Amino acid sequence: MQLYIGGYAQGKLAYVQEKLKGQEVPVVNDLHLWVKQLLQEGKPAEEIVLQYYKEHPDCIFICDEIGNGIVPMEKQEREYRERVGRLLIRLAEEAETVERIICGMGQKIK
Repeated sequence: MQLYIGGYAQGKLAYVQEKLKGQEVPVVNDLHLWVKQLLQEGKPAEEIVLQYYKEHPDCIFICDEIGNGIVPMEKQEREYRERVGRLLIRLAEEAETVERIICGMGQKIK
């Protein structure tokens, strides 16, 4: 599994697509939005994402960094950010590769 993180509109998907060059690998883009949708539906988001990883160990997760910046006033938004952050920690522990993308350029973390 590979994990790519970075700010909004930093070229994460294009970076990953360039690295893949046509390889057939499951890519989950906007992981943070998938988690948000699952939480809004009352589903166990972390369990679902981790199960997906177990079923697709060669997958690539792409996620915006949502923990930076102004802390939201709404409790639900703060909890969402916290849960995404903790999920990213778990995924990073399991990942073979972790990169942060800034201006379309990768910075290897792991």
